[in-house]
Amino acid sequence: MPDDSLATVAPVIAIDGPGGAGKGTISRKVANRLGWHLLDSGALYRLVALEALEQGIAPDDEVRIAAVARGLDVRFDTQTDSARLFLRGRNVTDAVRSEACGRVASEVASLPGVRTALVDRQRAFRKFPGLVADGRDMGSVIFRDSRLKVFLTASVEQRALRRYKQLKEKGIDVSLPAVSRDMADRDKRDGERSVAPLRACRDARILDTTAMSIDEVVSTVLDWAARTFPESPRGETGLLDE
Repeated sequence: MPDDSLATVAPVIAIDGPGGAGKGTISRKVANRLGWHLLDSGALYRLVALEALEQGIAPDDEVRIAAVARGLDVRFDTQTDSARLFLRGRNVTDAVRSEACGRVASEVASLPGVRTALVDRQRAFRKFPGLVADGRDMGSVIFRDSRLKVFLTASVEQRALRRYKQLKEKGIDVSLPAVSRDMADRDKRDGERSVAPLRACRDARILDTTAMSIDEVVSTVLDWAARTFPESPRGETGLLDE
């Protein structure tokens, strides 16, 4: 018999993993195909980092940065292939993707006060028909009851190469060795932080994307979703507004 409790809460696909594993691209495409809502949790931390940088707040000033996180005036525009981010009405999509912003985001994400400030905001994205949540602790902390947890990974070399290509395409002058070092440093910070360290949940499906194409990864996740949520209707218009 069907479990009536399944109809009381929106389903969640939690997609976690280190930087450069493809979480953002895969999450957007899966959400688009299903017609579900999208949460890019990493973008929230980058937005906090951007505010801290612009206000001259030190990355280790937990009290002030937590206050920034609580008062974050952010809007996601998911009507395009790449979700646009607005901070206080200003389009900051490109600004939050800078390497400097990424480094600070990794630092502020290790602060317990900041993570606590953003928990409720992230959980508020959970709406019907469903949510695809992309981040580093979606399955382990934010949506522990998710019935489909995916941990995307890839070799450090492959992840660094992907990030390097993304930055070069945006006209950002970087070197591959520098990107590799920065990624290794972030992996170490994320894995060793005291609160919600980056690691795969015991019940997560681990998917190594090193030798996989984007289409192959999306197809795999969609297949898992179909098997996990046979009772969940698909949206009709693709990616949904938040």
